[in-house]
Amino acid sequence: MISVVTTISIIFVLVKETSIFFTHVNVSEFLFGVRWAPLLEPRSFGVLPLVSGTFLIVFGSAVIALPAGLATAIYLSEYASERTRSAVKPVLETLAGIPTVVYGYIALTFITPMLSSVIPHLKVFNAASASIVVGIMILPMIASLCDNAMRAVPDSLRHGGYALGATHFEVTAKIIVPAALSGIMASFVLALSRAIGETMIVTLAAGATPNLTLSFMESIQTMTAYIVQVSLGDTPAGGVEYQTIFAVASLLFLITFCMNVAANRILRKFQEMYD
Repeated sequence: MISVVTTISIIFVLVKETSIFFTHVNVSEFLFGVRWAPLLEPRSFGVLPLVSGTFLIVFGSAVIALPAGLATAIYLSEYASERTRSAVKPVLETLAGIPTVVYGYIALTFITPMLSSVIPHLKVFNAASASIVVGIMILPMIASLCDNAMRAVPDSLRHGGYALGATHFEVTAKIIVPAALSGIMASFVLALSRAIGETMIVTLAAGATPNLTLSFMESIQTMTAYIVQVSLGDTPAGGVEYQTIFAVASLLFLITFCMNVAANRILRKFQEMYD
């Protein structure tokens, strides 16, 4: 009940403040404009640079975390001994609990200098180091949830595969992973939703430059990082500049809501029921 009331209150505030914002700014200018500079003259309110920066981080982190997390889960579920699993599983859960500000400083002080030694023209604030560290952050979540999903598959399916002469790899790839597909997909969606909403890592490592680019070598700004920038207190409350955070937050809320709806449909499509 409390969560429902809280959610309704958040939606009410977002809709109210966003509607005031759109009395000053055209909706098409906000959604399709390619320049985001609400705090500088001449002001511009095109949100596409923030959206592209957000999805650039999500894409980069997904490339790293999804295959590595799934491979880790397959190893823990199907190949590792109980002793190894009991040692690795708590480590994954500990990594999942590290504050994101710590990951942000790791990106800034370790990952970026390491990348700069290989890529000389890399900027101090860049999307590459932020993507790598966000991928490392969501990897334990994917590995742990996928592991749980695969261990929930009944042993009778494994035994049936072995009885038909399948190898260990064939049983894993053709029986266990497809049987656990709904849980695996759920873990992917949860992890990507976490990456979209990540704030501290991208604020510290990716910079604060609203830049419409597909290059990981450049500084970008995500939607959450912009909300942090305006919320620091330098922008007077009540003006159209301040109300931009509600418009950006509403768009972020809408994106994550659509992702959750799509995820539920995918889960229903691939869900397997066992007795």
